[in-house]
Amino acid sequence: MDGDVAMKYWLISLSLLITQPCYATSTGLTHRTNAALVLMVYIIFCAWIFWRHYKKIALNQTNSGVHLRDDTSVLVAYASQTGNAEELAKKTADSLITAGLTVEVHALAMIDNEMLLAFNRALFVVSTTGEGDAPNNAHAFLTKVMHSETKLPHLHYAVLALGDSSYQHFCGFGHTLEAWLQQTHATPLFDMVEVDRNDDGALRHWQYQLGVMAQNTEMADWQTPAYQRWQLISRTQLNKGSHGAPVYHLSLSSQKKNMRWQAGDIAEIGPRNSPQAVQEFLKHLNLDGATKLESGNSTLREALQHKLLPHDDIGFNALNTLNVDAIVLALKTLPHREYSIASIPQDGVLELLIRQTRYADGRLGIGSGWLTEFAAIKSDIALRIRENSAFHLPATAIPLILIGNGTGIAGLRAHLKARVLAGCANNWLIFGERNASYDYYFENELLSWQQQGYIKKLETAFSRDQTARIYVQDIVRSGASEIVTWVEAGAAIYVCGSASGMAPAVHAELLNILGEERLATLTASARYRRDVY
Repeated sequence: MDGDVAMKYWLISLSLLITQPCYATSTGLTHRTNAALVLMVYIIFCAWIFWRHYKKIALNQTNSGVHLRDDTSVLVAYASQTGNAEELAKKTADSLITAGLTVEVHALAMIDNEMLLAFNRALFVVSTTGEGDAPNNAHAFLTKVMHSETKLPHLHYAVLALGDSSYQHFCGFGHTLEAWLQQTHATPLFDMVEVDRNDDGALRHWQYQLGVMAQNTEMADWQTPAYQRWQLISRTQLNKGSHGAPVYHLSLSSQKKNMRWQAGDIAEIGPRNSPQAVQEFLKHLNLDGATKLESGNSTLREALQHKLLPHDDIGFNALNTLNVDAIVLALKTLPHREYSIASIPQDGVLELLIRQTRYADGRLGIGSGWLTEFAAIKSDIALRIRENSAFHLPATAIPLILIGNGTGIAGLRAHLKARVLAGCANNWLIFGERNASYDYYFENELLSWQQQGYIKKLETAFSRDQTARIYVQDIVRSGASEIVTWVEAGAAIYVCGSASGMAPAVHAELLNILGEERLATLTASARYRRDVY
């Protein structure tokens, strides 16, 4: 039997023993015996929890032979001047451990080439001091490891860069580290997340990406967004008959006038549980949803709309003996969901393009289920706009190559809308999906822009419309010489869509076409930008 399971059953058995009468001759002795047993169970339980935690994580240990480094292992490295990066690194590790991964956390000074070669995945949480300088505990890594000739083609990485935009070299060390990682041929898990003075939105985006990486869509937010009230105006399925999951086009309006955002920005959504899910939860625990909570003015049913509900016996059993207020307190708040905004403010509405996702047991995803199935038209939607400056349009009307697949067309559509409004016609769009008959989102709009001259080149890759599968990266490869011509003419490249397939494949093709040095230059000059998920 697994050690954790055996310990769990042993503790349960011992706790049952405590509840039985003690056949001693003295009542005082009975109470003392029970008290001693309770204390013993408590001490053993605390020790068990401590052991379970440190079985999975080693903080700042140098003996690499102790650790298990396999496909579930993640290295979390930090470079911290004031302790903020170290704290965020440990939060990152805790979130990944909760998701079932094995994590090692080390200061950057403790990491050498041998350690980097031992991991398939590494997350770097680094601050910048002064005008782009590395923190003191990163100097050894900077001088020894980053000046070596090591190559890390096996390594998949991500960087959380902490900085202050009031300085000229914002997140300077983070950019230096990422440039070096690219030179080692390491592959980004997702693009660098820049945090301006502990911006909550950027940290939530980091958490969102951690959830994607760990394949844990229920990872709790470190801090819940300060949502605003929007209203769902319309919802239309765009791919009826498709072999893929349903895709919906949504429009929302704000109760506040003159809401502003830019093409490339993100909508953070606060999802809710469906009425059916809440009712099933109440029925399972034999609770009355109309019960008023002592901790607030809401009813139990209202509070449960925003909570992450259990879906197995273990989760329900943990709540069985609690009162309603304790149940609400024990349940985590539903985590936010992120979607690329598909419109610009001049449209008068905020538009989203959302694909339904499902759990293995058939349940709809937390965010996609709420927005595409359960939320009623004209109902309130909790929404916050997050500025995503890393995917904003160039400041000048340079040529633009837009590459995306699936619902990634949402962010690219917003960029095209902004370019059309500004009269910028030098745009090249490469878009991929399954079948042109069902999955060509915004087809009429895109063809109209092409006819009007706003899209100079429009290429599609519908993978299942022919015997040989054709993907976006294949179109990129076939257009290699023209991509070079556009880049030499000053073009920027924007990629939006799947981080697990399309984005790394496109990145590999661009690396072959443009070369390592030129692609690094494009990245440093913000002419190569990505919004991948």
